[in-house]
Amino acid sequence: MKLPRRQFLHLAAGSAALPVLSGIAWAQGYPTRPVRIIVGFAPGGGYDIAARLMSQALSERLGQSFIVENRPGAGGTIGTEAVVRSPPDGYTLLLVGTASAINAKLYEKLRLDFTREIAPVASISREPHILVVNPSVPASTAPELIAYAKANPNKLNMASGGIGTAAHVVGELFKMMAGVEMVHVPYRGVAPALSDLLGGQVHVSFPPMAGTIEHIKAGKLRGLAVTTATRSEALPDVPTVSEFVPGYEASVWFGLGAPRNTPVGVIELLNKEINAVLSDPKIKARLADSGGTVLPGSSAEFNNLIAEETEKWARVVKFAGIKAE
Repeated sequence: MKLPRRQFLHLAAGSAALPVLSGIAWAQGYPTRPVRIIVGFAPGGGYDIAARLMSQALSERLGQSFIVENRPGAGGTIGTEAVVRSPPDGYTLLLVGTASAINAKLYEKLRLDFTREIAPVASISREPHILVVNPSVPASTAPELIAYAKANPNKLNMASGGIGTAAHVVGELFKMMAGVEMVHVPYRGVAPALSDLLGGQVHVSFPPMAGTIEHIKAGKLRGLAVTTATRSEALPDVPTVSEFVPGYEASVWFGLGAPRNTPVGVIELLNKEINAVLSDPKIKARLADSGGTVLPGSSAEFNNLIAEETEKWARVVKFAGIKAE
């Protein structure tokens, strides 16, 4: 039986709208049970803190538990794989961050394609790294450090929390753009790197600001510049690297992602709720204490950020010849 053209077009249009309608209907009842937020790093670090801050706020807003589950290993890729293998139903989310963009090119044989298999939900926050030196280093400003490093190539040791970590590639970007040579010294985590920096065994580092502010205020470390495009309210007298190295910008950013094919209605609902959380003055104040700022926006804007950061860090990884351990 042939359908009249008008009736056929009406039915076709209706069937095309079904995925959208089903996504919206799904979101209307979401969540009906606890939601997991997978963190690919150990408890206590920046990723874990961001996840727990968001899990508490979303639990209060949506009336269901958002539970943080730490699955550390391989620079966060173990946690990412766990989310990729989970059902795309909105009940398993991933705490996404700078490492996700770095790993896309750092690991040559990844079993997943992050940009294709994780759907961006919402960005959460951005935090600066900070260029710090042990007080024994004969430099009180970033230009003085650059001049000293150029006059003494490879005399300065640059510590990081490990090969391919954010602090490592942020430092490599500085070396690349400032035209200096420093010896990279990788540690098994930020804490031991910071400990040796305080002890003078290494000279320079680019750690996240959050765990470094108190050492700077106490005079145990000398903060020369923050890595973000604008100065931090937490240390307003410390200049940005870009004031001396034009175009330089680097930061730690966090957000939430979900398995590909998660219903669009669920993603839109989560994005709306996360942006509402980020507008809370208390949340802004908590982030500001560690030098961070909220990073609201749509899921499309978060997708653009991930794409830009992935391309940026791919260039640095290639330039520095960084290979994952």
